Amino acid sequence: MTEVSTPTMTPSDTVSLGGRAARRELLTVLGCEPIGPYSLLRLERGGLEPGIPGQFFMLEAPGRLLPRPMSLCQAPPGELAFLIDPIGSGTRALCALEAGEAMHVLGPLGNGFELEVERPLLVAGGIGIAPMPYLSQTLGQPPAIVGFRTEAQAEAARALLPQAEIAVEPQLVTDLLRGDPDDVLACGPEPMLEAVRALVPSAQLAWEAPMACGYGACYGCVVERGQRYVRLCIEGPIL
Repeated sequence: MTEVSTPTMTPSDTVSLGGRAARRELLTVLGCEPIGPYSLLRLERGGLEPGIPGQFFMLEAPGRLLPRPMSLCQAPPGELAFLIDPIGSGTRALCALEAGEAMHVLGPLGNGFELEVERPLLVAGGIGIAPMPYLSQTLGQPPAIVGFRTEAQAEAARALLPQAEIAVEPQLVTDLLRGDPDDVLACGPEPMLEAVRALVPSAQLAWEAPMACGYGACYGCVVERGQRYVRLCIEGPIL
């Protein structure tokens, strides 16, 4: 594994992390809108680049000790938007932000999806839909299949990924993987990713793990892959 030193960052600074440029900047909240049970947090882009779909940003909610890693959901001109599931104190703090408030954001970080694919098929489960709208826009709105536990969660796909075919439990998203599965790019809970990998060994999979720093210093996101351990923030999250 590549050693990564801990950078010293000022409130607005550009640094090299894992050989890639990232920037930490204080951004203004434009709004936070509910989409089903999720929230779409919209920020002014400032000097941050949206990066490659599948990369992530560390969002620092005011008053919270640790930032939260979030995939970019949308990148309209002058904005960065993140789809968040408010399931813990950190994510609830992010979703409680109001227009005009400010927060620090670091990114883009990690490795994104390989975009040179001939027949992309987007596959997502639950909040794993978060990076798919930006990925879909970049790839020209290819076919997509997404799975959710509830109809309320499925509202996110109808609003953000209207071309997607939707499965709601007890139907599984893998039930929609028919015939030749094309070039699969997937994001979702680990059981779903393992099921996708069993069906499509060549699939690009976006994995999740707890992250405290986002640039390889804390080793909090180490996962076992094959015969070695990798830091998802450096060698992933796309594996």
